Amino acid sequence: MTTIATGTRTSDVMNAVRGRIAGRMLGPGDRLPSIRNFAATMGVSPSTVVEAYDRLAAEGLIRAQQGSGFYVSGTALPPLKLADAENPKSRAVDPFWVSRQSLDADDTTLKPGCGWLPADWMPNDALRRAIRSLARSDDALLAYYGSTRGSPALRRLLLGRLAENGIPAGPDNLVLTTTGTQALDLICRFLLRPGDTVLVDDPCYFNFQAMLKAHQVKVVGVARTHNGPDIAAFEAILSAHRPRLYVTNSTIHNPTGSTLSPQVAHRMLNAAAANDTIIVEDDIFADFEPEPSTRLAALDGLERVIRIGSFSKTLSAAVRCGYIAARPDWVEGLIDLQIATNFGGPSPLASEIITHMLAGGGYRKHMEDVRRKLVRVRRETAERLSRLGIEPWLMPRGGIYLWCRLPEGLDSAEVAQTALAQGVVLAPGNVFSVSQSAGNFMRFNVALMLEPRIYTVLADVMKRPVSSASPA
Repeated sequence: MTTIATGTRTSDVMNAVRGRIAGRMLGPGDRLPSIRNFAATMGVSPSTVVEAYDRLAAEGLIRAQQGSGFYVSGTALPPLKLADAENPKSRAVDPFWVSRQSLDADDTTLKPGCGWLPADWMPNDALRRAIRSLARSDDALLAYYGSTRGSPALRRLLLGRLAENGIPAGPDNLVLTTTGTQALDLICRFLLRPGDTVLVDDPCYFNFQAMLKAHQVKVVGVARTHNGPDIAAFEAILSAHRPRLYVTNSTIHNPTGSTLSPQVAHRMLNAAAANDTIIVEDDIFADFEPEPSTRLAALDGLERVIRIGSFSKTLSAAVRCGYIAARPDWVEGLIDLQIATNFGGPSPLASEIITHMLAGGGYRKHMEDVRRKLVRVRRETAERLSRLGIEPWLMPRGGIYLWCRLPEGLDSAEVAQTALAQGVVLAPGNVFSVSQSAGNFMRFNVALMLEPRIYTVLADVMKRPVSSASPA
């Protein structure tokens, strides 16, 4: 073997080790693969692996332990970096861009790219009454942690709501969490290990991608159709990749607004069972439906499907509480994990406020009013966007989003960056796309499209030449 070839192959081995450490597949104190095994994995000679390990030890990245092998050094792991903050161009299409712009913008910025309802659409008077009522509560509620499963009263209400959706659940199937996002994070911590494969829709809610990147897993996308995932592609991906999880919205899908059909749902469950894939059904938009549609959790009976949700979209993003409905043995493990990472579930105050809001008929009337408003503004938004040449991919049966195609030749990331300079936060398509194939799509929140200046900015931005365009 020549010196040049050995040097090149040695570098390949070193880079492979560095990649495993950077990807969290190897952490401080972990033992590296044996020389013989890693040589077989890399297709090199054992002497090449010896040289690579010696060089990495000299750099301080790993250390040799006599008679035992090589181990990752305690200082080897760099801080986890989820996005390239130094590159504004790529930042426009990563899963964090819309969140950061929306959450950090001042009150003068218009936010049709964000994911919440206008403040004056929310039941604020009822919220104030609930807060005033809790101010008269006993000291224990105001001072103590909550129970490990969360408020019994709120869990009873949630079990009733699950039953209405045909989901057979008892007290052992349910645990409250601090948020819906934390619910997914707990599930990922519980079921995933670095390097596992997770399937998501393409496009999907951008924070699914952000969350999964933090868990150091491989993310695979399946194209979303009007009736759910492309079922033939779904079956093929499960067979080829055997993903540990599939994370989805069954109804009023974010961002497309599509809803799962019964035929697709049954094939999905059969494929998941055949390939040992667990499905996480995020049902946060359930109450935006005019009438209930197919639920994977109902068809499955919470055997292989985990249902999560929250009320941040319908009640308040400031008073947050989520939940997980799953098999009892999984719920027990999730409770322990929540104690370890959060010392319990949601704030008892937040839980009691939401309980007050859900009890009685006030919440149902609130959501009926919200759905009526959304029907009107969805139609008006679609008409106004159509005049600009922006067409909906479909007209959803409910929800707050329109997933729209821009005129040919426009790149939504560039449109969003230019609009941001004029005080408008938009949600470009590739933020949602694993394959980066939605460059001429944009997601619009119809409830926040009432301000005429948004359309003025869109018309102005779309007249400008762009430097590149992505395929549909």
